[in-house]
Amino acid sequence: MARSARAQEEIRRFLDIGVVQVAELDLDRDTAVLRPGPGSPPVTHGEVFVLVRRHGRPVGTLLGRVPEGVDPKAVLVERARAECAPAAVEEPGEPPFTSVVVATRERAGQLARALDSLLAQDHPRFEIVVVDNAPVTSETRELVERKYAERVRYVCEPVPGLAVAHNTGLAAVRGEAVAFTDDDVVADPRWLTELTAPFAADAGLGCSTGLILPARLTTPAQVLLESHGGFAKGFTPRTYDPARPPGDEPLFPFTAGRFGSGANMAFRTRVLRSVGGFDPATGAGTAARGGDDLYGFVRVLADGHRLRYTPYALVWHHHRETWRDLETQAYGYGAGLTAYLTAVLVNRPALLPAFLARLPRGLAHARALTAVRETEGADGGGMPGDHDVRTHPWPRRLSRLQRRGMVYGPVGYVRARRALRWTVVQGAR
Repeated sequence: MARSARAQEEIRRFLDIGVVQVAELDLDRDTAVLRPGPGSPPVTHGEVFVLVRRHGRPVGTLLGRVPEGVDPKAVLVERARAECAPAAVEEPGEPPFTSVVVATRERAGQLARALDSLLAQDHPRFEIVVVDNAPVTSETRELVERKYAERVRYVCEPVPGLAVAHNTGLAAVRGEAVAFTDDDVVADPRWLTELTAPFAADAGLGCSTGLILPARLTTPAQVLLESHGGFAKGFTPRTYDPARPPGDEPLFPFTAGRFGSGANMAFRTRVLRSVGGFDPATGAGTAARGGDDLYGFVRVLADGHRLRYTPYALVWHHHRETWRDLETQAYGYGAGLTAYLTAVLVNRPALLPAFLARLPRGLAHARALTAVRETEGADGGGMPGDHDVRTHPWPRRLSRLQRRGMVYGPVGYVRARRALRWTVVQGAR
């Protein structure tokens, strides 16, 4: 197929992607509760992406079709009971005093939604710090002062960049643990407790990450992204230990994207401070485009601390909505991936031999990561959030953009470092 014809076919397929409802289904003992996802209308007929809970804990997702005129709850309960295993029954231990850092820039409406969910957490003792990154207006400060008063602390960071903002938050917090999330999420009420309780149970734990699911699937871009895994890392808790490298992760710890994402992560505060926080030349808002969270994961692991992924710590993420957003995201993901690897080697050159030993497999992994991903299965079955089954083909253009981003990443990191040095020099004058 000629390139133009192939591109037109990709566009047609993309535009044909339909809306998917988002819902939660709690299979609590003999009763079940079906409710819409955060900000969604009540469930009706059509396709429904369902988070399944048992005793309140997330245990899986499914994609169900509800026929017109049929009770959605009856259809989805039957599927869920057959397909989703029970959750662990033990309760998390007592979590430490925790600080939550939310970096934001000129998105007061989204920030208010996120803060409302954070203030509803069941965690026994926590604080919230909003870092206003390179603000153009006073809208964020006025929102915090007007609506949240003494419940939320406001900090301004004039230098642009997500890692810079996170480091400013890290310097300001008082908690034994520090959690980071974004201004475009809605946090589950048990999110912070589930995310930080592992620190009390494991003195060697340096980092924890959690589950990220889509808050809405109302545009083709949102459905396509979630169809190819989105930000989810599955429903099996796992601990990554540098003293016992996982046998199924030959590139460990350099495939940090498998560990979690920056919208749902926490660190033992003293550990993150001891490794110098995040590299300020990484992250959104810099020429590096991303990679600040992955840098933090690898630095903590390289320092000998364990990392825990728990699917029970859930945030709902508002995915970007347009094709242009997907293009930007694909390029930025590729750039951030190689930028963070560059940052790790610049700041921890002792890791270079281990990196070079894994380089051949790493190149093969990169090729697989950016390959065109077709749907699997004769009927195109599967579900959003499942990393093994695709419900829609991944467009070639997005794969090409991701590869271009990976080539650019080290250059972007160098440019970001130079920009930071210039900022420091200008500030000193």
